[in-house]
Amino acid sequence: MQLHFTGIIIAASTFLIIGLCHPLVIKQEYYTGTRYWWVYLLIGIACVSAAFFIPNFFESERTGIILSSILGVMGASFLWGIGELFSQKKRVERGWFPMNPQRKHEYKRSAE
Repeated sequence: MQLHFTGIIIAASTFLIIGLCHPLVIKQEYYTGTRYWWVYLLIGIACVSAAFFIPNFFESERTGIILSSILGVMGASFLWGIGELFSQKKRVERGWFPMNPQRKHEYKRSAE
């Protein structure tokens, strides 16, 4: 019996990418606000675009599938992160997350 680890590798990578993007969005909003949302857009588009071409560069089809999947997940996570960045700002305004006191003028809710 031969075991195939492709699905497990993709699943673990997806879990790690999403797990890293969540705190990244929180920190990004705290320190810079939503002004750099376009960086998420560029990274997302670059990763998704690269995912289309990855299998052509490797002899092993499985390696190409894994890397293409990881890039696709990473691109989708960064594109999703754009919306989460703006949602994070709303969560800060509601008081669910700490507000950066140096940027309190950017929020609807005043700092307490």
